[in-house]
Amino acid sequence: MRVDDLYQMTEFQLITIGVKGEKEITGGYCGDLLSWVMAHAQKGNLWITVQTHVNIVAIATLLELSCIIVPEDITIEEETIEKSTEEGIAILRSHLNSFEIAKLLSERGM
Repeated sequence: MRVDDLYQMTEFQLITIGVKGEKEITGGYCGDLLSWVMAHAQKGNLWITVQTHVNIVAIATLLELSCIIVPEDITIEEETIEKSTEEGIAILRSHLNSFEIAKLLSERGM
């Protein structure tokens, strides 16, 4: 599955308009404690987090994550959107909670 496959799913809204979705998704990681995510997420993972500040972009870039998904329609800080667009890291938002997102992606073959 690639990031742009998520763009087509009605459960997700692309927040970083213009970011290409060519990155391959190799797995996923759910977590909100940034230091924990840094120690455990793997290159190519998509990351589901309730965090919305600009530091999530730094971590996603450092770890070469495929994208970030923010659950429960949480508002994402404008600075985060701008930095993520600049770095080419797609941020998507969903009305689903983290568990529901993980379940949906599993059911769709990820």
